[in-house]
Amino acid sequence: MELASAIASDLAKNCCDVFSVQIVPPGWIHFELTDSALASWLQNLAVGSLEGEAEMGVGEDEGDEGTRGQGDKENNHAQSPMPNPPSPISNSLFTFQYVHSRCCSLVLLAYREGLIKLREPVPNTSPAFWDVISPNPLPWLNGDGTLRLNHPDERRLIAELVEVLDTIEGADVKSSVKWEKLALSLSQAFENFWSNCRIWGEVKMTSPKLAQARLGLLMATQSVLRYVLEENLGIFAPLEL
Repeated sequence: MELASAIASDLAKNCCDVFSVQIVPPGWIHFELTDSALASWLQNLAVGSLEGEAEMGVGEDEGDEGTRGQGDKENNHAQSPMPNPPSPISNSLFTFQYVHSRCCSLVLLAYREGLIKLREPVPNTSPAFWDVISPNPLPWLNGDGTLRLNHPDERRLIAELVEVLDTIEGADVKSSVKWEKLALSLSQAFENFWSNCRIWGEVKMTSPKLAQARLGLLMATQSVLRYVLEENLGIFAPLEL
């Protein structure tokens, strides 16, 4: 316990804004991510910059990748004298594309209804991040500094986002990752969130900040799912279907 206390004391001095630290007999050190750190992480996923995208494992030539779309695929196809026939997209991959496009349409609906203000409301391709003017930052936290998102399905979706990002960062295991299974878990978590955590209607009228925080979680899901679709599964992430 003495050794654990000494370690925890040193960690608390350097990481107090990121983790809360607790000592548990016979000498375990328990870490818990602070709500403020989690809010910053979610903000970066939802409306981050190129630096935020680099933290997701994207290389320096992401600018070229970000503009890659169906038009590029068609050009490459035209240059090939004897192209191989395209392989059919499985039902699960179409499901991921559908979830991604629904996220995009819901964000644009929120823009049209004035729930958020976007700098570029109608992007040409599916965005890596949404350029939100207001509210910025999104209201992830309550007035007392606790995370506003406490519904079980909100927490599950956040946990799935953590799982995907941890997998993306784990370069040594990328070759053995079952990306379809990972994307399926994320898509299912989103479906549960969307079914049980309302954004419009009474929530928008009586708790607009909660609606905006849930919209931010939707944006984060879209950004991460777009990355998995395009970078790991090699299929287009559509803005709409």
